[in-house]
Amino acid sequence: MYRISTSGVCASEIQFEIESGLVKSVNFIGGCPGNAIGLSNMIAGQTVESVIQKLKDVKCGGKNTSCPSQLALALEAYL
Repeated sequence: MYRISTSGVCASEIQFEIESGLVKSVNFIGGCPGNAIGLSNMIAGQTVESVIQKLKDVKCGGKNTSCPSQLALALEAYL
């Protein structure tokens, strides 16, 4: 399980597992539970690269980042 502290978003931490280049699981600590669970369920089983491509530039409201974008940055750091 990898863990990363977030910046500029409601979730304080993102935990994720990668297996054979695929996202096995993602858990957001804090933030909007329904959205976090929905996102986690949708990306499970996808390649790390695909998830990064889809989520990297997602913004939340007037912020320059979002929980999905923070996950993409964490996955880039993992690679």
